[in-house]
Amino acid sequence: MATPHINAEKGDFAPAVLMPGDPRRAQAIAELLMPDARLVNDVRGMLGFTGTVNGKPLSVMGSGMGQASATIYATELFEQFGVERIIRVGTAGGIAPQVKVGDVIVAVGAHTDSAMNSLRIPGVHYSAVASFNLARAAVEAFEANAELSAAAKVHVGTIISRDHFYFTPEGQTERLAAYGTLGVEMEAASLYATAAQFGREALAVLTVSDHLLDHSGDMTAQERQTRFQDALALAVAAAHC
Repeated sequence: MATPHINAEKGDFAPAVLMPGDPRRAQAIAELLMPDARLVNDVRGMLGFTGTVNGKPLSVMGSGMGQASATIYATELFEQFGVERIIRVGTAGGIAPQVKVGDVIVAVGAHTDSAMNSLRIPGVHYSAVASFNLARAAVEAFEANAELSAAAKVHVGTIISRDHFYFTPEGQTERLAAYGTLGVEMEAASLYATAAQFGREALAVLTVSDHLLDHSGDMTAQERQTRFQDALALAVAAAHC
């Protein structure tokens, strides 16, 4: 049955959902991957689609920006619609010096400055980690695709999910880089915790759209919409592993 934020019925979503932040990107992914895609959600303009890729069912739906919004949709998808795995497909700002604009990050763990996960288990600094099964599938898909391996570079490691987009404590980004953090985005940490809450799986596969410590090659807004094919291929492999 429908929820306050999703006007779909049980069975409308596939077991695996790709989840970009932008609903327009969700529509673009559906049109690119699934000629048979049908609209299954449009509440508040948060578009969701279900179809098939290579004969296997797949859904894609936006999450909005930030951990609060992503947690709402992930909770309802896991709890009410029987979704088994959510793969976030989005963009990230690079932090580590070896990460370049256009590279892909497979985020196996997510630090956060948000209080959302700390409220889950009082007194515990919760470790927000991805599904090893999904992460392995994404990396193996990259290694098996010679054309993709020649065109892109994939980094596997930790990111940070921040609450603020425009505010960062002085020196924090540099310290994160010193501790091996690859990039920054705004949703993965709470997505991973929500998956753990319901005994499901989650992963973030992110295209590096800019670099916080080196702005020489940042993507334009249009490039952010189009240069996600490499990450998308890895996300689909994880969805159907």
